[in-house]
Amino acid sequence: MIRTITILAFGLALASTAQAVPFAPTHQPDAIIIQARMGCGPGMVMANGACVSRHAIRQARRCARWSGGACAQWY
Repeated sequence: MIRTITILAFGLALASTAQAVPFAPTHQPDAIIIQARMGCGPGMVMANGACVSRHAIRQARRCARWSGGACAQWY
């Protein structure tokens, strides 16, 4: 019986001190929108200061000869 009372008193002491502890303030972000690095979006990369799709970069690598800004011959 004394053991039960001791355990209940100890539990009550812990519960009352836990209620007395104030919560830490949560960090509020400055902006609602989270800025992403480079900001190009999915499937896009920054190339020479402009957002370009990865597909376009792969296609440009496959070109063997350029003529007037367009590919004249593919590998």
